[in-house]
Amino acid sequence: MNDYLKTLNNLTFERIKNLKLRLAFLYLVLIFFTSCKNEVSNQSEEVIDKNFAHIKYAKGFSIKDYKTYKFLEIKNPWPKAEKSYRYVLIDKENAIKSTFSKNEFDGIIIKPIKKIVVTSTTHIPALELLNTEETLVGFPGTDYVSSKKTRHRIENDLIRELGKNDGINTEVLLELNPNLVVGFGIDGNNRSLEIIKKSGIPVIFNGDWVESSPLAKAEWIKFFGVLFNKEKEADSIFNTIEKNYLEAKQLAQNIKNKPTVLSGAMHNDVWYLPNGSSTEAQFLKDANVSYLWQDSKGIGSLQLNFESVFVKAKDADIWLSPSNYNSLESLKNGNSQHAMFKAFQNKNVYSFNNTNGESGGVLYYELGMTRPDLVLQDIIKVCHPELLKNYSTHFFKPLK
Repeated sequence: MNDYLKTLNNLTFERIKNLKLRLAFLYLVLIFFTSCKNEVSNQSEEVIDKNFAHIKYAKGFSIKDYKTYKFLEIKNPWPKAEKSYRYVLIDKENAIKSTFSKNEFDGIIIKPIKKIVVTSTTHIPALELLNTEETLVGFPGTDYVSSKKTRHRIENDLIRELGKNDGINTEVLLELNPNLVVGFGIDGNNRSLEIIKKSGIPVIFNGDWVESSPLAKAEWIKFFGVLFNKEKEADSIFNTIEKNYLEAKQLAQNIKNKPTVLSGAMHNDVWYLPNGSSTEAQFLKDANVSYLWQDSKGIGSLQLNFESVFVKAKDADIWLSPSNYNSLESLKNGNSQHAMFKAFQNKNVYSFNNTNGESGGVLYYELGMTRPDLVLQDIIKVCHPELLKNYSTHFFKPLK
């Protein structure tokens, strides 16, 4: 009996040993196949062009190119945004085969885009530079559009009026049925855009205006480049703008005499002028002028009383961008104290407010963000006229 139990125990031990070996083998096989599966999956998700749409200055968006789709992330659509927005750009054929869920992304954009709605005049120059302006079918506030090319399309009823940006006529927009709406917002609360999204039309936020430097804002042309499969064209256009800007900046660095510069104007007993870290102040720094508030910190506007401005800038050589005043008379009528400044008395006051489109839109607000090279060259021409003798300004003109 004892021998029998001993034999049985030995057999049980061998069976358990064999079972453990089999389980270990199966476990290794499972790991192997899982690894292979993950490797294939990872390979299909690998970025196929790591240098695709290289973003040099802009912080607010990124682009990745995968085998069958492109991934666009908007990181900072408005100041203090609490989340980023993720979009897939894919053609119809690959979209049918894909397993993307709308819950995973903030929008799935089917390309090619044949009809688009944009909501800021700053978006229009990018469409024109990329030769895609014919896709624009609607815009809120068409009277603000300055471009002759786009105005011609508006006047021929090829672009519908959509009301105001904060209250878009959704009925007309849904009738147009665009492939995409490019919006912008100051805090993400736009009821019209939410209605449009719920109708199934993708809405994507453009945050170019949030960027902190002129070239960073201009680089958003690459955002439109990826939407229209014109990445190479967008890259080439931006490279030219960058080259022009840096050459103008370098030219200004050689000047020895820096004129002192005042900016802004009085409104309701408050003088608003650019903070030292703002984009406007960056232009003045790159133009190598002595902006009298260049050491202040912040990206918005300074709000000062008249006395503090007058003490510091009464003898300033040049007065740039005196708010929305369009003549020396209107500037004086707005506040008689404006006439006390040396720059006013010498008629060295320059503004972009008088360079308008046919319906009154200010060209600077439309084109200036996309073409900072022209803005910088304008300021250099005004402040250092000897450097650009054959150059005519695009935006800034002396107040008369």
